Amino acid sequence: MERIFPINSPNIEKIVVNSYGKVRRAKLFYLRGLTGKAARIKSKRI
Repeated sequence: MERIFPINSPNIEKIVVNSYGKVRRAKLFYLRGLTGKAARIKSKRI
């Protein structure tokens, strides 16, 4: 999922990261074309 957040918006009080994903590539553009289980990345909960 790609999201663009307006950082300077007064509606946003804080940003909390719930999980991190581990990938072995520098560019993640290939994920745009994948759906379902193919789009999963190995994630670590905080």
